[in-house]
Amino acid sequence: MKPTIKPAINRFDPAKEYFFEEGCYILEMANSADDPALSIARARVEPGRVTRLHTLAEQVERYVILDGEGLVEIGDALAETVTVGDVVIIPPGHPQRIRNTGESHLIFLALCTPRFRPEDYRDVDPEPPR
Repeated sequence: MKPTIKPAINRFDPAKEYFFEEGCYILEMANSADDPALSIARARVEPGRVTRLHTLAEQVERYVILDGEGLVEIGDALAETVTVGDVVIIPPGHPQRIRNTGESHLIFLALCTPRFRPEDYRDVDPEPPR
């Protein structure tokens, strides 16, 4: 049975931000089984930090850079500087990470289709967690 999407407003609540094992702070803005086509999270990476190299099993992920600057790596194919307004597209199963190369927080939206599920996250970083 297909979920029925109902009109709703998800209120922004910075108190719900948490530190995720990937190495950044996450604020889930929209992620529900009632709306399985898309999830939206705000990610925040502290200056000088890099997220863990990881893959998502099922999701196409898009980063929309809102503030700061960084270096995004996607597999062996891409290592590029990103800044405000850039959109990064990451296919399912591609190793990815992002480094904050600026002096302020790197903040971006992570939009996943279908929606992000924690069981689809796979750490593939050869370095131990910091």
